[in-house]
This record gives sequence, structure tokens and C-alpha cells, in this order.
Amino acid sequence: MTTPYRTTPHLTTPHRTDEIPVERRAGEPDPAAVAFVLRLARALHVHGHSAPRLEDVLGAVSDRLGLVGHRFFSTPTSIMAAFGPEARQRAHLLRVEPGEVNLGKLAELERLSADVATGRVSPDQGTAEIARIDAAPSAYGPGLVTLAHGVLSGAVCQFLGGGGREIAAAAALGLGLGLFSREAGRHARVGRVFEPLAAFLVSASAMGLAWAAGPLSLFVTTLAGLIVLMPGLTLTTAISELATRNLASATARMSGAFMTLLGIVFGVALGTRLGTALFGAPVPVAPPGTPGWVGLATLPLAPLASVAILRAAPRDAPWIVAAGILGVAGGRLGASSLGVELGTFAGAFVVALASSAYERWRRRPAAVVLVPGILMLVPGSVGYRSLSSFLERRTLAGIETAFSMILTAVALAAGLLIAGVLAPESKIEETR
Repeated sequence: MTTPYRTTPHLTTPHRTDEIPVERRAGEPDPAAVAFVLRLARALHVHGHSAPRLEDVLGAVSDRLGLVGHRFFSTPTSIMAAFGPEARQRAHLLRVEPGEVNLGKLAELERLSADVATGRVSPDQGTAEIARIDAAPSAYGPGLVTLAHGVLSGAVCQFLGGGGREIAAAAALGLGLGLFSREAGRHARVGRVFEPLAAFLVSASAMGLAWAAGPLSLFVTTLAGLIVLMPGLTLTTAISELATRNLASATARMSGAFMTLLGIVFGVALGTRLGTALFGAPVPVAPPGTPGWVGLATLPLAPLASVAILRAAPRDAPWIVAAGILGVAGGRLGASSLGVELGTFAGAFVVALASSAYERWRRRPAAVVLVPGILMLVPGSVGYRSLSSFLERRTLAGIETAFSMILTAVALAAGLLIAGVLAPESKIEETR
């Protein structure tokens, strides 16, 4: 919540002659500028900015607006901001909730930040513009977003080695998840248990499809159907924040990712028990895989589906698809010669360099192509495998997979950070 500017009580006391009875002392922060920065902080946080980038943007805008002594502290559930000299500093606390990544609105907000910072737009106009951006409808209708869930699940199933039946079943499960997500968004209480409830429904439905349509690799099909829920990107962001010394935000974000994984695994276990009771014990089936040309044909589909799921602007779609293909190709080439973990490092490094070049060429935020480009590299599915192994009492396999997940996340974060050193993000005034 934006804290309105109020004069302290002693400023209006008539018995003091050494005080100035005005609304704001000389040197104190401009209320309009503070209101804009706080509103911008909330909007950037809700639409998916990490703590380091959020604090950098707010600091750059505050510098340009002449807000001296500014301090910012961001976590996944709160933002603290302070303005003014230390002796007369005004602190603000914003209670926020992590929202879904919306790349289109993030790009608009960063453009607006540059306009206000360089004086093209006043802070009051900027505050009104933030409200307009927040209220603007998505460029993609609910039906298209639901379809994108199915396309992404089918494409990921192919990457995981699934055959034709697994791909069709995963696409159907992804469509069902997209429909359920639409309905759950209308009910706040359902949203609190969305991940375990969705995992329960997808797992039970996968067993029903295996019973009705023939034997399936349930593990691959269920994992692909739930791929949208996997918190691999959250885990990678947490590792990056740890590396940049944003310890509070990183710890909270990592805890949230772990709890999300636990909820998904619990939902899958419950759905499997129900499916076994209804359809009988599943028959273990090894996925048959698909020919190489199928993989090449489906390679652009995953990043294309992420355009709608992440609400990127339509004009960014070609660049997002190119970045997704580059990330998968770089990861596979690196894995073939350096191993899985270093292959992930190579893929993230290449995508981060490409996104930096895109930012400087197109004057758009690097995150627009960076986030979709690394989605196929994040270790969410590895974390799911690890917790599933623990649930099945295979402790050694669970520990090995958990260690692999951590190494993958560290390699991915290292690739992003090293690329950021070689090609740093543009300053706020350079984004226009």
C-alpha cells in the first residue's frame, strides 16, 4: 500500500517559531515521486521481477527523480522502501504476493520507468499509467492460453522421451490443467491449494487415460502434464539471488519452491492411490521415444507456447522462439561434450548473451527473451524426480537426484551471472 505523505505533528504546532508550517520541508522527498516509485515497486514485483533487478530499477529511477537517501529491500512477500536523510527518513512497507510472470507488462513498466526517469512523463502521470498497465487485458484470450498449456505439455513430453501415446496424453492433461487453472483463478480459496489439487487431478487422470487408451509411461506423462507448475525458474532465481547476496529473498524464494514441489508430489501420490483403487495397479512401461525429426518439428512449439503462458507481447514472439531454440540447442551440445550440468551452464550462458544483445538492439528488457529461453533448462523436473524417489522410500536415488538438481540450478545461475558480467543489462535511461 502506498503510504500518503503526512506532516509530523510538531510541524503544525503554533507555539514553535523556528518551524516552517508547510507541507514539505526543503530537502524532504517529493510525495508524487515517492508515490510513483512505490506503485512501480508493487507492479514490478507482482509481474515477476527478481529482487536484484527490482532494487536496481527502483534505485535508478529514484536517483533520476532526486530522491536522496533511498533504500530498498525486496522479498517475495514484502517490499521495504525508505527515502530522505537518515535523521528524517520516511520508511514504507508494502505487503505483496508473488504473481504470475507477465513479460508484456514488465516491458511496459520498464519503458514507463525510463520515461519518468528522463523527464518525458511526470511522476503523477506515471502513477496513472501504472494503473492503466495493471488493468490492461492480456493480448491472449483464455482459450489460447489453455491451448498453450496443452502444446507445452506435449512438446515437453517429447523432450522427456515419450512416444506418441505419451505425447497425446500429456497434451490432453495440459489442456485439462489450463482449464482448471482458469476456474481456480476465480476462487481465492482454491488458489491456496492449487498445486497439490492440480497434481492430484492430473495424476488420477493420467491413470485413467492409461486404463482407457492403453499402456503409458505414467511417470513421463504425468511429469509433462504438470510441467507448467514445476518451480524450476523460482529455484534458479533463488540461486541467483544467493549469489548476489540477496539472502533474505533467496531463502524465502527457495523455501517457496520446495513447498510447491512437496505439494505437487503429495498431490501426485494421492492421485496415484485413487487411480490404483479405480483402475487397478499400473503396468510399468518404458517410453518408446520418437524419431529425430519429431524432436526437430516440436522444438519451436515449447517456446511458442510460453509466449502465451508468460503473456509476452506478440511482437516479441519470433525472438522468444529463437531464444528457446538457442537454449535447447546450446544445452544439448554442451551436455554431449561437457556433461549435463555444464551443458546447462552453456545453454544459459548463450541465451543470456543473446538476450543482452536483444535488449541493446531492440531497446526492450532482456527478461523478455531470457525467461522463456531458459525454461527448458531449469531443474524443476529433476526436483520432482528427487522428491518422488523419497516418497517411494528410494532414499539414495532421491539424494543423488537432489544433488543433481542443485548442481543444475547452480550451473544455470552461473551461466546467467557470468554472461551478465560480460554483457551487463542496460541502465534505466538507456532502455529508450
